[in-house]
Amino acid sequence: MAKRVAIVGAGVSGLASIKCCLEEGLEPTCFERSDDLGGLWRFTEHVEEGRASLYKSVVSNSCKEMSCYSDFPFPEDYPNYVPNSQFLDYLKMYADRFDLLKCIQFKTTVFSITKCQDFNVSGQWEVVTLHEGKQESAIFDAVMVCTGFLTNPHLPLGCFPGIKTFKGQYFHSRQYKHPDIFKDKRVLVVGMGNSGTDIAVEASHVAKKVFLSTTGGAWVISRVFDSGYPWDMVFTTRFQNFIRNSLPTPIVTWLVAKKMNSWFNHANYGLVPKDRIQLKEPVLNDELPGRIITGKVFIRPSIKEVKENSVVFGNAHNTPSEEPIDVIVFATGYTFAFPFLDESVVKVEDGQASLYKYIFPAHLQKPTLAVIGLIKPLGSMLPTGETQARYTVQVFKGVIKLPPTSVMIKEVNERKENKHNGLLAFFLFFFFYFSTQRNILFKEYKLHAFHKYNFRNIVILPTIPFLPSTLPPHFFLPLTPRKWKGARNAIMTQWDRTFKVTKTRIVQESSSPFESLLKLFAVLALLVSVFLIFL
Repeated sequence: MAKRVAIVGAGVSGLASIKCCLEEGLEPTCFERSDDLGGLWRFTEHVEEGRASLYKSVVSNSCKEMSCYSDFPFPEDYPNYVPNSQFLDYLKMYADRFDLLKCIQFKTTVFSITKCQDFNVSGQWEVVTLHEGKQESAIFDAVMVCTGFLTNPHLPLGCFPGIKTFKGQYFHSRQYKHPDIFKDKRVLVVGMGNSGTDIAVEASHVAKKVFLSTTGGAWVISRVFDSGYPWDMVFTTRFQNFIRNSLPTPIVTWLVAKKMNSWFNHANYGLVPKDRIQLKEPVLNDELPGRIITGKVFIRPSIKEVKENSVVFGNAHNTPSEEPIDVIVFATGYTFAFPFLDESVVKVEDGQASLYKYIFPAHLQKPTLAVIGLIKPLGSMLPTGETQARYTVQVFKGVIKLPPTSVMIKEVNERKENKHNGLLAFFLFFFFYFSTQRNILFKEYKLHAFHKYNFRNIVILPTIPFLPSTLPPHFFLPLTPRKWKGARNAIMTQWDRTFKVTKTRIVQESSSPFESLLKLFAVLALLVSVFLIFL
């Protein structure tokens, strides 16, 4: 059984990994190259090498009920979508609550992680670190890599002819901190992901003119969803995922377009995705349509050429348009790498790593090295990373046995081949990262335990398919070796916590004469749906 575990990085996944190790009697040592915990969520005015960087205004895209650790909900007075400063405070409260700081060595860079000579027998690793100029080496029984994937900016300048002649300023979105640099300038943001859209909207408040260039378009949704509910608590219930994943692709395509256009018609705003079958994750931004309709942000196609003081955009009709530009921001994403690991351990090709269940290198003779958090969930990394950590620790302890190497490699290869498998994958994307990663561990604790627990809590049972996918963080805890007595209450009171911070003025709501009848029909529909699903 693995005893000493090295953990690289003290971000959200690193903290969860420390806690999981402590709960299972392992001895974790976490190496953090900066002087504080928090990873991505710790804002600094300057970009730090080897650490994710965020801009001052970043707010979580996943609401607090979907973003918490399984046994540590956010404070009730926190807003539903949490600013980065409060998110960092939450992480520090988590570390204090479970006494995790004692396991972290700050200002310590991991220089290399290599197999010991007897690795095929012991599964041990030699970890070489650098602290204040002093190099140290130690032997560990297992390693958990929690460095994330937002540290190496992808800046494909070769795809933008003439960029070297541009006399203005250009940089990757990783360098962006405040909108002041755009004051009274003509700004172009390249890339319509969440960061690119955020930066374009922020710039539009101070810039002379803002252009947002996108090749493929995107669906844009607001954090404020149907009837004012947080989008992810409404959209990611198991019932909705089940329905969407059961329908033929053309029908789902139509339903998605209809739903996404219920806020505004994307075609009228030049945003409708070019390929609606190979759907990407939607962009979350509460202001973009308003900035477009007021002439503060202009949507443009891909860049054809960059000149000294302007940019030429191309379009489908071969009538390029040219606009004067002062600043270009490339929100073109990230690549990832493991400089402290040899390629023979984890090899990265075409933006993918050969990891079984997105965690274990499939070819290693001993499953004693795990990569935690190297996935891109639509929702929060906290519950996903925590579930990966729980599963990993059980593997380290020998409680869970991984399948033969050939089986793991086959699964990895199949996943690579089906990387883009149509619209269905989009909804599986929701379900998988909020549920399947946790179900990996859940299945190991036997299905009958699930039913046993649910029927003891008959009040929860009928609501399971309709609850947000916050359910697993709290709900699966009774199936793990470490139980949390507050799980049931956390599940049943999540909507109370959601609206506690918005109902700051109590109003008298008038009741409809048909309200009782509608409630009756809703209850009947609920019971029928539950019966069909469990049948």
